[in-house]
This record gives sequence, C-alpha cells and structure tokens, in this order.
Amino acid sequence: MADAAAGTRVGGSTKTVGIIGWPVAHSLSPAIHNAAFAAMGLDWVYVPLPVHPLHLAAALGGIASTGFVGANVTMPHKAAVAGLVDELSDDARRLHAVNTIVCDGERLRGANTDAPGFERFLRMDVGFDPSGRDALIFGAGGAGRACALALARGGVSSITVAARDPARVEDVDAALDGLRTDVRAVGFDRAVRVRADLIVNATPLGARGESLPVPPLGPDMLVVDLLYHPAVTPFQLEARNAGATAFGGIGLLLHQAALSFEMWTGQQPPLEVMSAAALAAMSDPE
Repeated sequence: MADAAAGTRVGGSTKTVGIIGWPVAHSLSPAIHNAAFAAMGLDWVYVPLPVHPLHLAAALGGIASTGFVGANVTMPHKAAVAGLVDELSDDARRLHAVNTIVCDGERLRGANTDAPGFERFLRMDVGFDPSGRDALIFGAGGAGRACALALARGGVSSITVAARDPARVEDVDAALDGLRTDVRAVGFDRAVRVRADLIVNATPLGARGESLPVPPLGPDMLVVDLLYHPAVTPFQLEARNAGATAFGGIGLLLHQAALSFEMWTGQQPPLEVMSAAALAAMSDPE
C-alpha cells in the first residue's frame, strides 16, 4: 500500500498508470497522482514513461499489453496519440489531441481533460463566469484551443486569438465547430489593441522572463498565465501591479489531472493533497 511519507510500494496487485512524453523527467504528474493515491489508500502507482517519438506506436501497444490502467500524454505526443488510439472522446476529436488514455482491454480510449479542467478551474478556483465576456488568448496550440473550447461552452461572447501565424486560428475554429462564439485572429503586434475581460497566455512566453504585447490592464480584468514555471511570471506581476486578478497555470494542471484520476479510478481525488504535492515538487531543487 502507498505511504505518503515512505514512498510508493509496488506489489503484485498494484494498478499502474503513468505519463508518456519526451522528455518527461520534469513532469509534476507523478508527484501529484502518487500523493492522491497515498492519501486515499489506493494500491496504485504513477510512473514516468519517457518515449521517443519513433517508438510511440510500440509504447502504446505496450501499455495495453502490460496491464496499465491508463496513462497521461504530454508533449510532444498529444496530437500523434490522437491518430493512434482506438477511440476518441468528443473533446479529443475536436482538439485533435489526447492527454488521457484509458485502457479497455487491448483497446485504447483517448480523451482530453484540458477544456473541462479549465472550466472547473474558472468556476471552482476563480468564481469567474465567462458568459457574455470577451476573451483574448495568446497562442493557437493545443492549450489555447482547449481554453477556447471551454470558454465557448461557457457562453463567452467573443474570443480573439493572438498568434504569430494567424492562419493557425483555423484550428481554433475547427475545435469550436457548432458553438456560437465569434472567433477572430490577430497578429501578436495587434493584441495590444484588443479589448478583453479575460486574457489567457497559452504560449511559453514568460518562462525566461519574456513579456507579452498585452492591452492595457485594469482592476476589472482576469489574467491566467498557463505557465507554472516560474511560479509567478512577468505577465502575472504586470497584471497584479495594474490591479487585475492574476492566476498561474497550476490550477488547470490540477483540475485536468483530477479528471484523469476520476476516469481511471472512478473516484474523486483530494485536490488539496494534489496541490500540496505539486507545490512541494516545484520547490524541490532536484
């Protein structure tokens, strides 16, 4: 059985899940999930699975045949896995990205928990109702598309996507197919003129101190920077100095992880334990 203080013990009846990525050593997910398993007394273990892109198809076959219950998927494999699993959830199909796999015998079911995770984060952690609001999202990649999908389902009035290549916003339009939300694209340099109630940074900018070309910030605005390294980004500092409410990316990470946990175990995990484990792992110099 798992012990949060002594580590994770693995036996013949232990159920196994993990995270597939390349590289994957930096992931907070093992710490988050193993802490939740230990707190709930579940005989489960979560392991890192570094998989080179050339070996991805073989690795997916391996997790099913070796008795894994499922796995998370991180960069750079999310899109490729969507084309390799046997079944896709509606969100995984819309986003053409899989971040959660559930093993059903030899069949692999692919899901994406980012959009509902972002919705839960906004509702449970922030208390923000996107209905009728205007949003600006930096980045048209997988994270940006997932946030756009969550906001469109929440009734946001408009979404402006700032991307270095505005043509990529076609992927956002495809993800929102059938949802009544006005989506438009602007180049990064024109984002400073966009009016928004909510601004989301779904790019790597800020990880090394870079700044974003954001419009004027103020007290009535919400800022979410999906980065969680560093814990406080330049964008968050700028927003708080302007009186705006600002959050980092740890909330989305926890809620999408909790949804994966629920898919595998059928139980709701202790978010406070997962949060503490994530913060401890982030502060660990190793």
